[in-house]
Amino acid sequence: MQPHEPQLRAWLTSQFPSGQDVDDIVQEAFVRVLRARTDAEVRSPKAYLFVIARNLALMRVRHSKVAKEDSLAEIDCSGILDEDADVPHAVARAQELEMLTEAIQSLPTRCRQILTLRKIYGLSQKETAAELGIAEHTVEIQAAIGLKKIGQFFRRYRPQA
Repeated sequence: MQPHEPQLRAWLTSQFPSGQDVDDIVQEAFVRVLRARTDAEVRSPKAYLFVIARNLALMRVRHSKVAKEDSLAEIDCSGILDEDADVPHAVARAQELEMLTEAIQSLPTRCRQILTLRKIYGLSQKETAAELGIAEHTVEIQAAIGLKKIGQFFRRYRPQA
């Protein structure tokens, strides 16, 4: 996980420029990933680390909003924090994110790597192929397989209405 620390710090700083203690968030994220690894296998530690760090940063943003310690006008949360969301909606979004993380971790290694690079990091099909040292056609097929398996995961585990 340590090789990802500089990238994580840079991302946190760009997303949460003021009022955030990046050192504390990074430290807590490392601790939580290490705890999770003792309970079960973490198939994609980098993605898991970034998700945990983002959630920790968002919790701090929400806490500061409730405690009125900092002004949210100074924090650029556009696209990350929906200020119009009520508590049930926010909880539902958190549960969906947790479920998506579970779905991604349930994928075979190659599908998970490809979907993470394509959908989370926004790499093109060509860039993903170059990063993984595989053919672009393989990226296309594996991404389709991964998305299909994620769809099956959600259909299988979605709570009944």
